[in-house]
Amino acid sequence: MGKALAYLLAVIGAVVVVGWVVHAIIGPLFYLVLVALAVVGGVYLYGKAKKSLAPGTRTQRRIEAAQKTYRMRNR
Repeated sequence: MGKALAYLLAVIGAVVVVGWVVHAIIGPLFYLVLVALAVVGGVYLYGKAKKSLAPGTRTQRRIEAAQKTYRMRNR
């Protein structure tokens, strides 16, 4: 009985230690992946916004027309 209890405690201890080590390795990796996804998303959104305001686009023409109207009104 004593030997079985010692083996049981050893297995439980091993599971706890392995779980702690895996968590210590995977934890920072998870945050690294999360930060990488945030950066990629930001670059994607920046590119979309920049392209939507490029010269010749409908949005850019609307902005220029509004600026022209504002300047004419506030002379």
